Amino acid sequence: MKGKTLLVLRHGKSDWTTGEDDFDRPLVSRGRLGSRKMGAWIRHRKLRPDVVLSSPAERARATTEAACEAMGLSLKKVRWDERIYAAPAEFLLAALADCPQGAERVMLVGHNPGLEDLLAYLAEGELEIPDDGKVLPTSALAHLEVFADWPTLARGCATLVSVTRPGQVPDELPDERDARDEKGKGNGGSQDDERGPVPDHFYTQSAVLPYRLVDGQLQIMLIASRKATRWVIPKGVKEPELSLRDSAEKEALEEAGIRGRLDDEPMGDYDYKKWGGVCTVAVFPMAVSESVPEDEWEESHRERRWLDVKKAKRLIAEPALRKLVDKLEKRLAKGR
Repeated sequence: MKGKTLLVLRHGKSDWTTGEDDFDRPLVSRGRLGSRKMGAWIRHRKLRPDVVLSSPAERARATTEAACEAMGLSLKKVRWDERIYAAPAEFLLAALADCPQGAERVMLVGHNPGLEDLLAYLAEGELEIPDDGKVLPTSALAHLEVFADWPTLARGCATLVSVTRPGQVPDELPDERDARDEKGKGNGGSQDDERGPVPDHFYTQSAVLPYRLVDGQLQIMLIASRKATRWVIPKGVKEPELSLRDSAEKEALEEAGIRGRLDDEPMGDYDYKKWGGVCTVAVFPMAVSESVPEDEWEESHRERRWLDVKKAKRLIAEPALRKLVDKLEKRLAKGR
């Protein structure tokens, strides 16, 4: 049986600072850029879908519109389906089941954790979890080859061909006539085949070191992937239009679902290797005052945990970050 193509695109990075309801939350400029890049990548790989199924939420709608424009695909190909908004995998399967039978390529634009759960259900074998715990971060595109009709999608009926992030896509892609695979692989190359250069600004990042005092004792919050394979603090690429501090504050809300008071200046930084280079992360202490409910937390597939200093340091991989925990503990002790 000839396989069909399913493209699963997570919406671009959204703006949590507007005060809008979840459904109406818009994209930040980085989210719009990532959506356009993924649309250009789909065009470049000659994977334009026959039909697009999209959540009607503002951040998904804007992602779909930007990607379709970059693909050169009419919005008449888009079906805005309310079942996809913040939906579990079974709702996404129901939306896919209603695709036209003749559709050979379908793109689904939606939200986590439902999209990652859908990938885990459809893909044969166990999904590989990246070091950052994000199988499908914002603006990332999963490409699956599906060996079933849309109404009869079953567990393990697909092969995960690749997952591509915007940072892996060159800022300027070659013309389509030069887009053939060097080794005649067609559209089915591996994820490593699809990597491109990463913009320089991706290596400048910011983070928060979340803390609270309980009966005078310091506790640190760490977050983890779904499988808790690696424990980290909330961090991310500095948004071009934001300061390091404001970027860190946004990452705290999105990755850990927390709000609080940040220092005006970072207390230090640490480095780690990624994308063939070294990322430098500025770290801002955050006195946490609020944890948002699970159903309002965008990265709720993660785990977040409060730990005493000794346990937190055991789980933190970066020596320089462990030293910053010590520095924070000494600073707070002087203030008591």
